[in-house]
Amino acid sequence: MREPIWRKTGTTPDYRFSLANERTFLAWIRTSLALIAGALAIDQLAPEIAPAPVRIVLCVILAFLGAGLAVLSYHRWGLMEAAMRNNRELPFSGVMLVMTIGVAAAALVFAVLILVAR
Repeated sequence: MREPIWRKTGTTPDYRFSLANERTFLAWIRTSLALIAGALAIDQLAPEIAPAPVRIVLCVILAFLGAGLAVLSYHRWGLMEAAMRNNRELPFSGVMLVMTIGVAAAALVFAVLILVAR
């Protein structure tokens, strides 16, 4: 695998900060996997929670959120590393707001579906 271009710029940041950035990346990857696993579990283990088209759409949305988060987490990790290497301010990320809204909306929809299914 080719080394990213930004790794050849600036100076190597303190390892503690690089490792903290990497831990954040891994936490986002875990969240991504949880979203994908949740989508799969709802589809396979709770077929009666909602009519099939509704359940499938919700599961696909969750899976896309998980896939998108995985891609964005790598991109964000690279941006943070580049900012630290070049002694710049860390960039703002709107991903956190999008993920918060997405997960909160999913929780609300599934809570309503669970109540209606009973």
